[in-house]
Amino acid sequence: MQAWPTPLSTPVFVVDLDAFDANAADLARRAGGTPIRVASKSLRVPALISRALAAPGFAGVLAYTLAEALWLVDNDVSDDVVVAYPSVDRAALSALVASPRAASRITIMIDDAAHLDVVDALRASTAVPVRVALDVDAGLRWGGQAVGPKRSPLYDVGAVVEPGPRGDRPPGLPGWSG
Repeated sequence: MQAWPTPLSTPVFVVDLDAFDANAADLARRAGGTPIRVASKSLRVPALISRALAAPGFAGVLAYTLAEALWLVDNDVSDDVVVAYPSVDRAALSALVASPRAASRITIMIDDAAHLDVVDALRASTAVPVRVALDVDAGLRWGGQAVGPKRSPLYDVGAVVEPGPRGDRPPGLPGWSG
């Protein structure tokens, strides 16, 4: 029995790149021209994320955390990253507002005006605009029942289009408005 040339530390994985490419091509074909955003938590390997992004039909990354989004941008894996979940990670938010490059490439998710308050406090000494998107719960709510992940407190039209508690958001970071 022949031993490995050098010890391998875990975790170890093997990827059939022909199958990976075939699956990516099939997914793009089924998307029918709609761009596919790569979910980083499904791949977890920067080289595979880059490979998927290089395939026709793929554009941008959905990152699991803001810290991961910052890493993906800093390491030139993607220049279009949406953070999947709202974050109050002050260290990561501080890094975001301190970097015009990162802030122009990362969109953070919010589901409450309080998230904007945290970002506002960290932006107090900078004019770097921050891109935001609303995390809206698109699950089915009918007859007093809810089906779906229940990820966000924003699940009806009123909660989404009501103006936030303040109308004095700094330029580049508006509160939501109807």
